[in-house]
Amino acid sequence: MQVVREMTAPAVRYVKRRRDPVTVQTVRSALAATVAYVIAVQLNPEAAPLTAPLTALLVVQVTLYSTLTTGIRRVNSVVTGVVVAILFSLLVGLTWWSLGLLILSSLIIGHLVRVDEFVPEVAISAMLVLGVTTHGDTAWARIVETLVGAAVGMAFNLLLAPPVWVEEAGDSIEELARRVRQLMLRIGEEAAGRPPSSRAAARLHEARRLDHDISEVDADLRQAEDSLRLNPRVREGLLHRIVLRTGLDTLEICTVVLRVLARTVTDLAKEREPGRLFAPETGAAFEQLLSEIADAVVSFAVLVTTSVSANAESAEERLASELRQAAVTRDRLAELLFEEARRDAREWQLLGAVLTEVNRILDEMDTEHRTRRLFEELDRHSREQRERLPRLTRLWERLRRLRRGAGRRSS
Repeated sequence: MQVVREMTAPAVRYVKRRRDPVTVQTVRSALAATVAYVIAVQLNPEAAPLTAPLTALLVVQVTLYSTLTTGIRRVNSVVTGVVVAILFSLLVGLTWWSLGLLILSSLIIGHLVRVDEFVPEVAISAMLVLGVTTHGDTAWARIVETLVGAAVGMAFNLLLAPPVWVEEAGDSIEELARRVRQLMLRIGEEAAGRPPSSRAAARLHEARRLDHDISEVDADLRQAEDSLRLNPRVREGLLHRIVLRTGLDTLEICTVVLRVLARTVTDLAKEREPGRLFAPETGAAFEQLLSEIADAVVSFAVLVTTSVSANAESAEERLASELRQAAVTRDRLAELLFEEARRDAREWQLLGAVLTEVNRILDEMDTEHRTRRLFEELDRHSREQRERLPRLTRLWERLRRLRRGAGRRSS
């Protein structure tokens, strides 16, 4: 069996490399640039038309949606720069002051035509065209090369669908959930004993650093959302986007509440130092509750990143079971905290805050709450689409009614 694993391991790694989105994107970009150069050489054989492969390389972005939007903006930026250079070439030559005025004008016009991140491309195109002798021929050749590169880049993403980055976004969400789980376990374990206030403050700093992790996951999720838009390989892309986005929003709320909980524990440790943070039975219940909530956080992340319905049902059942068990432990902790507040009312606000914060995390991951959130997001998106494209929406509804009428007549 070990020999079989060693023989099949290279094949498995080869398949994973072929399916890896980074590898697929690299190969597609190289092919698009090469094809664009070959076509541009046929149209302009006297010079090396490097603008075409450069444009194709920049237009073939990670997703089809960004390719279409980027290609349009890039063509717009290059054509605008060439037109500005032609106007300058008719009026003045290439001098230090005309170059500075050209760059200033190109950057201003680039903002006016709304090419976004390609504003410098307007000035670059204008400088390259103004710096040659045959302004008209070079200008038109550069426009043609740019159009060729953009067309090839868009055609590659239309004919060879780009990779979908949903799996990578799901891995990022699950990794974030595991980091939250580890921090919850450490807070619960230390709170059950006699943690110094400095250690509790260190856990608070760890909770604050989760904001950086969330921003990285959000970037991965935006890339995944773009890869689902207009992609012919994806069905129900809107549902996937909403499920992932609402899932990340819930995890972000949980991390914010965890940061508040860490701050409450830190303040409580300062007030009770050098004694115990909680009574032994209360500390054990608090540790158990955070452990159960930590497991539920990971189960929630698995649920929102699971696409197969059977696996999603099992993940939802596991999450519901963990939340029910955590609710029982929460009720027991509430009684113990109430008894502590009755014995010593000086920190009753902090003790009540501990219970409020764990309640908020449990409420955010509740399955019924999540279902309502998904329906609200779907309704909001449908309403925005109807308001943004009323004619297309009416046409789509008319086609659906005709299709339903044809189905009833055939039956």
